[in-house]
Formats: sequence, C-alpha cells, structure tokens
Amino acid sequence: MTWRVYLSGEIHTDWRERIVEGARAAGLDVAFSAPVTHHEASDDCGVAILGREPDKFWHDQKGARLNAIRTRTLIGDADVVVVRFGDKYKQWNAAFDAGYAAALGKPLIILHPAEHQHALKEIDAAASAVAETPEQVVALLRYVIDGALEGYTGRQAAE
Repeated sequence: MTWRVYLSGEIHTDWRERIVEGARAAGLDVAFSAPVTHHEASDDCGVAILGREPDKFWHDQKGARLNAIRTRTLIGDADVVVVRFGDKYKQWNAAFDAGYAAALGKPLIILHPAEHQHALKEIDAAASAVAETPEQVVALLRYVIDGALEGYTGRQAAE
C-alpha cells in the first residue's frame, strides 16, 4: 500500500524536503502532497486566472477559495496529515488545516519547536503525535508504515 501523506504548514524552511528525502532514504512507500508553496502564486492565483480585483479582500478571497479546492481534496485523500508550525509568521492556514484534518478523523502529526508547546496545546491535544524535527516525523512514519524502530534495543526508552 502506498501511504498518502499531506504536508501542511509553513513554507519558509526546508522541512518538507527533509521529510521527503528521509522517507525515500528509509525506503518508505509514501506519496507526498502539499499546498502550493510558492507564496506569490498562492496569493495571486485567483486574480491571475479569474481577473483582477480592486478590493484586496476579494483578491484574497479568490485565491483562498481556489487554494481550498486543492487543500480540501488532498487532506481528504490523505492517510496521514503532517502540520508544521514554524518560528516565523503566524500560520493561521496551518491551524485551519489541522482542525480540518481532525474534523475528518485523519491521523495528525504536528511538528513545531518546543517553545510553541503552550501556544499550540489544543492542536497538540488533537494530534496522534507531536514532533520537534522533520527527522522525528520520518521516524514516526517509518514505525507506522513498516513497524520499524531504527536503533531501538528494548526497554531503553523507559530507563
């Protein structure tokens, strides 16, 4: 079975590439999908296709509604949804994606630095797992997909 993993969240770091490369190196049978990560294209897709808007609200609405087609479809088709909250910018869209995935009953892996634990406690509580690094996400996927714990020798975690 090919697992479908949707990678949602911040677009300013290489976290997606690290997960994809790590999954490939681990030999995992995974197909990854994501929102459009080219910031300007995502913002301007609606007006680029449907025509200019003099009001910024409607400019944004055209883009958001068009992007929602992709996002809702890919989250709906996903076996697992990974949502990354980064240090830079507030990722309101990531929070929405996490809530949407949770409402659909999708297994949810949240990825964020330790300093965001308090701010994201409700989102973390809805998750199946919370990771701090892309490499931890790869290890989670390896375990879920293949049942493999790299380097695990027994009861070491309890000690």
